[in-house]
Amino acid sequence: MKPLALRITLVLGACLAGPAMAEGVLAQLYAPRPPAGSAFVRVVNPSADTVKVQISNGAEQAIGPQQLASNYTVVKGDQSFTVNLNGKPVGQLKVAPDSFNTLVQHNGEFQILNDSNGNEDALKAELRFYNLASDCPKGSLKVADGGPVLFADVAPHATVARGINPVSASLSAGCGNATSEKLPLPKLEPGDHYSLFLTGSAAAPVLSGQIAKTEGYGK
Repeated sequence: MKPLALRITLVLGACLAGPAMAEGVLAQLYAPRPPAGSAFVRVVNPSADTVKVQISNGAEQAIGPQQLASNYTVVKGDQSFTVNLNGKPVGQLKVAPDSFNTLVQHNGEFQILNDSNGNEDALKAELRFYNLASDCPKGSLKVADGGPVLFADVAPHATVARGINPVSASLSAGCGNATSEKLPLPKLEPGDHYSLFLTGSAAAPVLSGQIAKTEGYGK
């Protein structure tokens, strides 16, 4: 965490840069914060169909091939909340306080994947990889064109993460000898969290990605 004096200097410097930037900085500074013990939950839809999802009292969001994951919604830790798909309740779940979680449907039920144990270095970006491909016992992610392997032997419906220095690169994922098409990383900034989803099948893996975002919290 930055020293208080430095944080104040950064805020004041941003405010002096111009009215528009000042407004954005102050909006973030005074935006409502979730109460202690809150948790963050999102849903991933690896299917080919787009669905509308609502977590607890959060906004309804469309997820599917164009955007696999919803934004994280704030819920109360250790208290049940409802997940709705296309306007209908499909389950009630409970997650631990102060945790980040991704929900994915598996065998007709939501499986909770823990996203909490990730990169804590504010100078790096985080890559988080999910093996959601069918019949893929060991998913992998690597830098394309002969680059290093970033994750290997990732079990089905499991997630792993690591911090990286923000760089330009293309990645590919796969199962065994089958690999996906290359996916260029977007321009990442320190502190960004980028999710990579391996979907499709073991014979025809597909890699997609998106920046992880959290819904604004309102009191």
